[in-house]
Amino acid sequence: MKRVPPSGSTARSRQLRANATDAERALWRLLREAFPDERFRRQVPIRQYTVDFASHRAKLVIEADGGQHTEEVDAHRTAAIEGDGYQVLRFWNNDILANPEGVARQIGAALNSPSPLMGEGRGPLA
Repeated sequence: MKRVPPSGSTARSRQLRANATDAERALWRLLREAFPDERFRRQVPIRQYTVDFASHRAKLVIEADGGQHTEEVDAHRTAAIEGDGYQVLRFWNNDILANPEGVARQIGAALNSPSPLMGEGRGPLA
């Protein structure tokens, strides 16, 4: 059964895309240029959350974190999203802006390693 995003999530996603931070714009550019085949989407509703970037095919969520993030809130949010089978990567905004090559390497490593819920390659375990 397909999950329906919460009411109003499409409008919220549009608003967040229109008001992206410098780090989010830089990360979006990096994802499109370095990983064009992964089909990342921006400001994606997953459960009751809106994640910054997601590749449903790779089951990978990437978050750009600024000063407003707290470990307690992020830990709960991450656990819920990982419960749906996604791997969650978090990068501080200053790391995205100052070290995009390092961020790209970490994303590439995550894309090339099988998820704990997946076998070799991208398909589900048989």
